[in-house]
Amino acid sequence: MFKNNRLYPEIEKFAGALNYDKISNERKSVLQPLIDYIENKHFLQKEIRLNFICTHNSRRSHISQVWAQTAATYYDIQNVYCYSGGTEATALYPMTAESLANSGFQIRTIAQGENPIYAIKYGENEHPIIGFSKKYDASFNPSTEFAAIMTCSHADGGCPFIAGAEKRIVITYDDPKFFDGTPLQAAKYNERSLQIATELFYVFSKIK
Repeated sequence: MFKNNRLYPEIEKFAGALNYDKISNERKSVLQPLIDYIENKHFLQKEIRLNFICTHNSRRSHISQVWAQTAATYYDIQNVYCYSGGTEATALYPMTAESLANSGFQIRTIAQGENPIYAIKYGENEHPIIGFSKKYDASFNPSTEFAAIMTCSHADGGCPFIAGAEKRIVITYDDPKFFDGTPLQAAKYNERSLQIATELFYVFSKIK
């Protein structure tokens, strides 16, 4: 790991402690198509658009979007634009934001309501990620020239075809929502965030 001083110090410290050796060879094989997609775009000096998709766009897809954008900045991979969406829109679950805040992200609610809008910052001078629940094909997201990364098995099965996607990549994660309302809730959200961060930082560490 190295320092580029673009991230908040707490996130920089979190990133520096990630252990890629904990990623199994089987899991690395799952991540390889995403590495290949990013590397090809990077080699051709083209914009890299990644749309992380799950059912409700409330937990795993947002966590993936935020960590992927942060990892791209950490490894100084240019022209990376990360998005997220669901097969339906609900709301970004509060514990999702809390788990990201636990890792050092600065999060501010910029609009209230049933589907709040959050500004999620990972560096003092970096543009905030705008977090709110939306369908994967909403106008806020790209319509062409992007990779669709399916982060849950339900969305993967429910969306065999993603219109406009150049590549469809399946990288699923267990849903922390099963622990909502239990004493393990915070720990399980932090655990899932750590897994996603570790894997997506590993992905960007492979881009040359």
